[in-house]
Amino acid sequence: MTPPDSHALSFGPSADRYDEVRPSYPPAALIWALGTAPCRVVDLGAGTGILGRVLLALGHEVVSVEPDAAMRRRLAQTTPETEALDGTAESIPLPDGCVDAVVAGQAYHWFDTERAHPEIARVLRDGGVFAPVWNIRDESVPWVARLSELLAEPPGDGRRGGRLRDADFGPLFGPLASKTFGHQVPMTADRLVALMSTRSYYLKATPQRQAEISDGIRELVAGMAEPFALPYDSVIYRARRSARTPSAGR
Repeated sequence: MTPPDSHALSFGPSADRYDEVRPSYPPAALIWALGTAPCRVVDLGAGTGILGRVLLALGHEVVSVEPDAAMRRRLAQTTPETEALDGTAESIPLPDGCVDAVVAGQAYHWFDTERAHPEIARVLRDGGVFAPVWNIRDESVPWVARLSELLAEPPGDGRRGGRLRDADFGPLFGPLASKTFGHQVPMTADRLVALMSTRSYYLKATPQRQAEISDGIRELVAGMAEPFALPYDSVIYRARRSARTPSAGR
């Protein structure tokens, strides 16, 4: 089943580089969302397993669901402790009520929410948690703001930017809560260019535009002592699956 935005499947050709340079997530964010007791978690839109490895380190059992075959191959190589399934947020290949939590790292904005919310609720047990999370560059830092201007990314508000304003996950879920966790990633000019080359807008850009972006990044950070810190805000959301009633079945 094809995701609603074709950019969602643009990452496969750069799966190895994606896995090497994309930032991880602060464990504190996942502890806030899921608690500390080990549970069975679906990593939805799992990519190469970057978020899944954080969950595994926290003691959870992880089932990874990812539609891109190249990303799944990299995931299987780097994260053999997790089961990697072919599926989407709109069609999760798992039975009803079989998991304690569903997470989505840097993926929820690709979901067709009208179909994904009921499907996520279907696989969750009553009281289970759905928790999408994003790493968002901290543009309060001047050079990071200039980086975003250089990239001419789509606006950073709304779902694509990781900011859910006045949102909920539908009638099958309770109230939505959120929290932000700051963290930093050590960076060099080469690594920053590689990182930005894994973004969907770069992967879909013309070779000329890709060269402009790479050259502009190197010019921006020229003279900065390496490694320098790239600051992020990890924004995570949490809502619990409401108790099932006879009328709330599939």
